[in-house]
Amino acid sequence: MSVLLIVIHVIVCVVLIMVVLLQTGKGADMGAAFGGGSSQSLFGSTGASTFLSKATTVSAIIFMITSLSLAYVSTNRTSKSIMTNTSAPVSAPATSETKPEPAQSSPQTAAPSQQQPESAPKK
Repeated sequence: MSVLLIVIHVIVCVVLIMVVLLQTGKGADMGAAFGGGSSQSLFGSTGASTFLSKATTVSAIIFMITSLSLAYVSTNRTSKSIMTNTSAPVSAPATSETKPEPAQSSPQTAAPSQQQPESAPKK
């Protein structure tokens, strides 16, 4: 079901982008809004709602519904794992018959004496 929602969501995204880009800007009607040129006085200065504006509204509503649906599906998804039905391996504790010998302490080495570096041979 989530795959179907993702496909619908992507298609609606592309349609929404194309519909918004195909619409004319508000700047084209500014002359008509201030009384210049031919204005459509029956519908006001904005004019009738066109097919593109209705398509924008419908695609925006579908976009919001698919977005909310995808968010709901992704939060309620139960994750399946191959490790849920596997029990932890049980291992026997390591026992040894012989006890390890204690480590012998090594004598401390004296600090190296400070030696003067030999000078380079003279030519």
